[in-house]
Amino acid sequence: MTESDALDRPDRDDRTRARRDGRQLPADDIRARVQQVAVRQQRFERHLAESLGVDRAGLDAMDHLITTGPATPSELARRVEVSTAAMTLVLNRLESAGHVRRERHPSDGRKLIVTAEQASADRAYEQVLPMIDGIEHLVDGMDETERAVVQGFLDRLIAVYDDATP
Repeated sequence: MTESDALDRPDRDDRTRARRDGRQLPADDIRARVQQVAVRQQRFERHLAESLGVDRAGLDAMDHLITTGPATPSELARRVEVSTAAMTLVLNRLESAGHVRRERHPSDGRKLIVTAEQASADRAYEQVLPMIDGIEHLVDGMDETERAVVQGFLDRLIAVYDDATP
């Protein structure tokens, strides 16, 4: 399939409209459902950021701190893929809002260590928990064959994203 063929797919416009207006998706349209998962993930992340009073970079930094633990500002900048100067601004906003604290590194006083405040981590977890529980419930309800099919599809989907991302 050429690039022109991919852009001229007859169902592309219909799927794009369905994505925007929320109309019922065709029963056999897996592509549209994958797209809807991505749209809903983005919507959830915007909701989470708004409820915590942070921007996207702040949410990414908090996610890293909550899931992997304390980090230096440089480590966070690499993880969030922003400059160290931009990360300083992100951390200033997060610290002012009470989401993180910066302390001297215990073994190298020249460095800072950033830690998520427990109260903020708890608030974020409370927001995410219903989604985690819902996904766990879905997975628990699958039989072995369903799990194998879904896992195989998701593994291949992840590979497609990895191949498309430099």
